[in-house]
Amino acid sequence: MADAEIKVTNFIRNIIDADLAAGRHAIVRTRFPPEPNGYLHFGHAKSICLNFGLARDYSGACHLRFDDTNPEKEEQEYVDSIIDAVHWLGWDWNDKLFYASNYFQSMYDFAEKLIEAGHAYVDSQSAEEMRASRGTLTEAGKPSPYRDRTPAENLELFRRMKSGAFPDGTHVLRAKIDMASGNINLRDPAIYRIRHAEHHNTGNQWCLYPMYTYAHPIEDALENITHSICTLEFEDQRPFYDWLLQRLAELGCVSTPLPQQIEFARLNLTYVVLSKRKLIQLVDEKHVNGWDDPRLPTLVGARRRGYTPAGFRKFAEMIGVTKSDSLIDYSIFEECQRDVLNETAPRRIAVLDPLKLVIDNYPAGQEEECLAPNHPQQPELGKRAVPFSRELWIEREDFMEVPPKGYFRLFPGNKVRLRYGFVVVCTGCDKDDAGNIVAVHCNYFADSQSGTPGADTYKVKGNIHWLSAQHAHPAEVRLYDRLFKVPNPGAERDLLEDINPDSVKTITAQLEPALRDVAPEEHFQFERHGYFVADRVESKAGCPVFNRTVTLKDAWK
Repeated sequence: MADAEIKVTNFIRNIIDADLAAGRHAIVRTRFPPEPNGYLHFGHAKSICLNFGLARDYSGACHLRFDDTNPEKEEQEYVDSIIDAVHWLGWDWNDKLFYASNYFQSMYDFAEKLIEAGHAYVDSQSAEEMRASRGTLTEAGKPSPYRDRTPAENLELFRRMKSGAFPDGTHVLRAKIDMASGNINLRDPAIYRIRHAEHHNTGNQWCLYPMYTYAHPIEDALENITHSICTLEFEDQRPFYDWLLQRLAELGCVSTPLPQQIEFARLNLTYVVLSKRKLIQLVDEKHVNGWDDPRLPTLVGARRRGYTPAGFRKFAEMIGVTKSDSLIDYSIFEECQRDVLNETAPRRIAVLDPLKLVIDNYPAGQEEECLAPNHPQQPELGKRAVPFSRELWIEREDFMEVPPKGYFRLFPGNKVRLRYGFVVVCTGCDKDDAGNIVAVHCNYFADSQSGTPGADTYKVKGNIHWLSAQHAHPAEVRLYDRLFKVPNPGAERDLLEDINPDSVKTITAQLEPALRDVAPEEHFQFERHGYFVADRVESKAGCPVFNRTVTLKDAWK
């Protein structure tokens, strides 16, 4: 990676340091194991940066692995989008790309060994019967009437399940642990179910699929993962994770040392929902324009919005990892993006709400060039020419016929500097029949051009940006804001009632000539307005569409 992050100590690093010091592992192996049943979001970005970052810092390896154990919800489209998103965030897995489906035969073989050893049995109860007998947090579960089938009976049934002899839901394979356990996840959890469904990777080879909680620890063990890092909702599953791997190690199926599952608090952000169910609702009910809508906290949406991979990595490093849930203010994420864009984004001029400014004493037909820095903090990037002429575009808010106290921009009789150009004095304005201001008039001082002798003799408090009306070009600009208007959407009323009605505003702005031929995904700071990106989907050659990524400061404070 191009940028170097600072290694920050946390409880996960402490565990890894202790394991390495004790000689438990010689190399650190982590993994990022998404299910290919949807698009990645900001929470996944935290996990990606954590797992790949640990592998980088310990000179180890991080595997990208698709936990594709549910053929009814998984698609190749999601596989492709996940690969693209992880690469976009700046990480690489080299040759360590794996699929749970690549291990289906091993998983099946291990299940037979568990059956033979008396650690698993085929249950023929219905799903409703299994639920009813599972018990509660305060009441033990009841053993299945099929729990005492012999290993031979179970093995025959399991093989027939694999052969396609039974319809969906007829039987499941359950681990045989303890129906009275205080942890419901140890009350004989299901580890295989029948699904006559085509798989995106294995086609119709299988009609018997492992449960995620069975497949995941086996994948970790077969790949020699040292530290299996996941979010806190899997903490209650850790006893089964350990139970399964210990049984398989005893049976000679997997080698030691076994992977260690470690849980951390998932990402919770204000003004954002990361629930897959809620995101699907927003997309399916068309409250947003698809999964890559720049207002969504998906990584495809973030990329289109103009958020940067470096900003995500900076944010992940800043918030760190803990064992306790906390709510992170979205402004912290935005500030990380600003910090990156402030360093990397060239400066350009855009007038978002154009109003004509006529310099009456400037010769008609005359043109000249003013020089503007490409980046004021990076003089090595040089300057660019900005054309100047008699008629300009300025921001409508930069003129007031009757200004309030403390207003230093254009009003009749006041002087301002046209940024990188001349000082002008306002002489009046034109209005239409309805009384709307349609043009502002001024005179310029020919010896006041910025950077020329005599320019400093004109003392002004106002400094406004502008564009030559003759040379500027119109472009569609989308002013994106937060999708929700409250910090905790859906907490006090229906989620949809919390949608911000002003989360996007589409305008036609005037842009400087240098912005006409930019490439999709190029970032710029539009002076005074914030950071913008050329839309990666809708920008065309010579006709860019710009999205506002983030304002110059937090507008929600």
